Amino acid sequence: MSQTYTKTLTDGLWNNNQALVALLGLCPMLAVTNTLVNAIGLGMATTLVLVMSNGTVSLIRNLVRPEIRLPVFVLIIASFVTAVELMMNAWFHELYKILGIFIPLIVTNCAIIGRAEAFASRNRLGHSLLDGLAIGIGFSLVLMVLGASRELIGQGTVFADAHLMFGEAARGLTLSLGDDYPGILLAILPPGAFMGLGTLIALKNIIDDRRAERAGQAPADEGLEQAVGNPG
Repeated sequence: MSQTYTKTLTDGLWNNNQALVALLGLCPMLAVTNTLVNAIGLGMATTLVLVMSNGTVSLIRNLVRPEIRLPVFVLIIASFVTAVELMMNAWFHELYKILGIFIPLIVTNCAIIGRAEAFASRNRLGHSLLDGLAIGIGFSLVLMVLGASRELIGQGTVFADAHLMFGEAARGLTLSLGDDYPGILLAILPPGAFMGLGTLIALKNIIDDRRAERAGQAPADEGLEQAVGNPG
C-alpha cells in the first residue's frame, strides 16, 4: 500500500476521526449509543452510505458543474440512505424500529457530505472508496466503544438484544454483570452520552500528546548520541 493510501487510512481511523476530531455526526451518535447493538447498526449503515456516496461522487466528479455540485451530492447521498433504510427495514426490522428517525437522518450527517465535497470530488475511485471505508470504520469504532461502555455501566450488560442483528442464535452472546448489578441510569441518558464522548476525546488527546512527546525525544536522543560519538 502506498504512503498516500496509508495516510488516508490512518487519517480516517485516527488522525481525522470524524467523531473525535471533526466532531461531526454527533446527533445520531449521542442518541442511539445506549447499547452496543444500536451502535453497530448505525455504524454499518453510515459506513455503507459513505463508501457508496464517495465512490459515486468520484465517478461523476468531472461531469458535474461546480454551481450544482452540492445539490447533486445531497441527492446521491439521499438515494443511498433510502436504499439502506429499505434494506434495514426488510432484514433488521426490529433494529430499524429502534433506530427510527436516525437512519434517514444520515442524509444530514455532515461527515458524509464533507467527505464527498472535500475528498471524493477531487480523487479517483479507489482512493475515494478507501477514504469512505476508513472514515466509516473510524466513526463506527467510536460508536461501538461508546455504546458498549454506556450499556455496561448503565445496564450491566454487553450485547443485549444481539438477536436483533445476528438472529436468534446470538441470544447467548449477551454478557452480564449479574442480576444484582443496580445499573447507573445516568450512563444511558443524554448527559451520559456527552460525558462518555468527552472521556473518549480526552483519552485520544492524551495518547496523541504522549506520541508527540516520544517523537520529539527521539530526534533529540539521536542528536545527543551523534554529539557524544563525534566530539569534534
